Amino acid sequence: MATLILVRHGRSTANTSAVLAGWTPGVRLDPQGAAQAASLPARLASLPLAALVSSPLERCLQTLAPLVEARPELELVTDERIGECHYGDWSGRKLRELADDPLMETVQNHPSSVTFPGGESMRAMQARAVDAVRDWNARVEAAHGEDAVYAMCSHGDIIKAVIADALGVHLDLFQRIHVEPCSVTAIRYTRTRPFLLRLGDTGELGSLAPRGDGATGGDGGAVVGGGTGAP
Repeated sequence: MATLILVRHGRSTANTSAVLAGWTPGVRLDPQGAAQAASLPARLASLPLAALVSSPLERCLQTLAPLVEARPELELVTDERIGECHYGDWSGRKLRELADDPLMETVQNHPSSVTFPGGESMRAMQARAVDAVRDWNARVEAAHGEDAVYAMCSHGDIIKAVIADALGVHLDLFQRIHVEPCSVTAIRYTRTRPFLLRLGDTGELGSLAPRGDGATGGDGGAVVGGGTGAP
């Protein structure tokens, strides 16, 4: 079966503002995110990509724009199933404010039981994303063969949920996974099992340094929606 290259969108204005974006309109890449996107064609240059799939949200489309320009033979297709989690009433709110919401403890420790007020459940989020991946695996393999490689640009929680499925890890443990902005995760799907080949690869180590602002999860909490990346 196909090999999937999962790309988290580049750093966005919501990331730098510590806001949970969700499907809030107008969220774009910040200057660092644009630079991350510009580096993507070189990072993926050695891969014979057969297809490009993206969340329909602007920050993902912006992330793949340099890759589309570099490889005009590839058609970019959007799929709402890999769009960001529908956070409902949490969308557009500051993460610091949400940290005081009693629901956050459940999001951190028992996400499979969470339905966001006015939004979707985290189980539904994972199910639609995994369904999309399985569907695209079959499409790409049918069109390009079982050794085909394709790229998919999505969001932090979506990518973490797909990784958890590939590892056979319960959704309640997916907060232990972390993917940086514009990081690359590679999963090779086979008839019997998936193999995680890369996890959150950015090609740099600076984001591993302690930042002293609580953003690295030193308190044990995961950043809902995904971390902001290196400053």
